Amino acid sequence: METQQTGAMKTAQGPLAGIRVLDLTSVVLGPLATQILGDYGADIVKVEGPRGDMMRANGVSLHPGMSSIFLAVNRNKRSLCLDLTKAEGAAVLRRLISDADVLVHNMRVEAIERLGFGYEAVAALKPDIVYCAATGFDEDGPDAGKPAFDDIVQAASGLVALASIGRDTPDYVPSLIADKTAGMAVVNAVLAALFHHARTGEGQYVEVPMLETLTAFVLAEHLGGLTFESNPAPAGYARLLQGGRKPAPTRDGHIAILPYTLDHWIAFYRAAGRDDLADAVAGMDGHQRNAAIRSLYATIGEITATRTTAEWMAIAAEIDVPATPISALDDLPEHPQLKAVGLFQDMDHPSEGHIRIVRPPTKFAATPASVRLPAPLLGQHSRELLAEAGFSAGDIDALIAAQIITQKNIEDAHGV
Repeated sequence: METQQTGAMKTAQGPLAGIRVLDLTSVVLGPLATQILGDYGADIVKVEGPRGDMMRANGVSLHPGMSSIFLAVNRNKRSLCLDLTKAEGAAVLRRLISDADVLVHNMRVEAIERLGFGYEAVAALKPDIVYCAATGFDEDGPDAGKPAFDDIVQAASGLVALASIGRDTPDYVPSLIADKTAGMAVVNAVLAALFHHARTGEGQYVEVPMLETLTAFVLAEHLGGLTFESNPAPAGYARLLQGGRKPAPTRDGHIAILPYTLDHWIAFYRAAGRDDLADAVAGMDGHQRNAAIRSLYATIGEITATRTTAEWMAIAAEIDVPATPISALDDLPEHPQLKAVGLFQDMDHPSEGHIRIVRPPTKFAATPASVRLPAPLLGQHSRELLAEAGFSAGDIDALIAAQIITQKNIEDAHGV
């Protein structure tokens, strides 16, 4: 496993080198998005209040304020601890805006406007800025401004209903999928707006609402009968909801195996010695196979239960049918594919010691993404960032003394 040494910030060589992002986000949605922009080379200035990002305390921690989740979504950033509720703090941020290309936040719109940093106020300072608001609900709807967290959006988007099919009680997907889906959408939206800026010089306001984003994500395959005015079929993709598609039992466990195309089904049945089923499925067209999918999927479990997972993996490789053993989370660092491509890397963190990270998965041939900075301590770069903005040492000392900004030093990291 490759080890990344982290000291002074390396020169950014990614496709977004030279872009500065003011990151006023917290929790997972916004920090994941800005981390990806940072992986792509952008200079990310993470602006945190005196209490810091609440996710600093969530997850596994060795030391206060540096949890596993925070470390996972806040690399390639510099932290400025700034009290925006005070006039002097707001004045500092206004000064930083003049050098920014992008501002991203996931506060409620009313809250950030109350602080004086709604779009109109920021655009007055930097007319060509790309300003992205990650909201819970589209600001044009009746739910605008309501609190939104992952569980709420999962439930409102239909995802909880999908995940609960076949269960006695509703349940959530055990992943922050609303946050992460919206975070990816923020990345796409910011990149598109930056592309427009590169062509025209124009900035703009961008809104990425969580509910609408996750609903569109869910309905990509589940719109179903809602697509057509005259079709009485319900919403939902029957192949997933009613087809019995699930991990298949083997003699020593379970396997994910998926005959999908006609050739897959025929090859799978023949490899299992079931020429009768192979001949039957060969006579079906795609619509007929979909109509019979429940019974077809039922035959998979009956067949796979006769051999071990390893035996089925060998057969699937020979007949080119998609298959994989089921990975436990703790086993992922040793997954042969992930290990071969070096997805997991070791990093020497200045306060947390030797940590494992997941490298940027996207590959650019000419402008590679990279990990240049570990997730920062709260206020670790406050003095550095203000000096870059032209504040004198005396001005910075005065702001620290007035508790407008906080400077955290590595040597004091464990005394939180």
